[in-house]
Amino acid sequence: MLAVTLSGVTGTDYSSLRLVPLFDGLSEESLSRLSAVSTEFEASAGQVLAEVGHAGTGCFIIEQGTVRVELPRGVKVELGPGEFFGELAVLTDRPRIGRVVATSPLKGAAIRRNDLMDLLHQEPSMAVAMLQQVARRLVAAESA
Repeated sequence: MLAVTLSGVTGTDYSSLRLVPLFDGLSEESLSRLSAVSTEFEASAGQVLAEVGHAGTGCFIIEQGTVRVELPRGVKVELGPGEFFGELAVLTDRPRIGRVVATSPLKGAAIRRNDLMDLLHQEPSMAVAMLQQVARRLVAAESA
């Protein structure tokens, strides 16, 4: 099952978002905008959060817990608090290329595709930080 438990609360806590390196340079106004469009979610260990070939409807930011990203050619990457996943399908408007599984109880924030794209246009510093992280991941995957 690919569904995660959404808390039904739109608008995450500023303090948890401030801990995410991707957002640490954002102003209070920008954090408020981000908080307004994000939804808290929880997932249990073993839960599949994204599947290869499925549409990318949003991006996920990990606040607590860990996930394993299973990429093509057998590459596996562990992500933890402060990291994000699902951005490639959103940025490229293509199906997901990896399977993501929670490896521990997980808490995070989900941002829908359209909201993320709007934020990236409004917040160039966030777009640059995301681009840098995506580039690091690409280099790491190619050298694995």
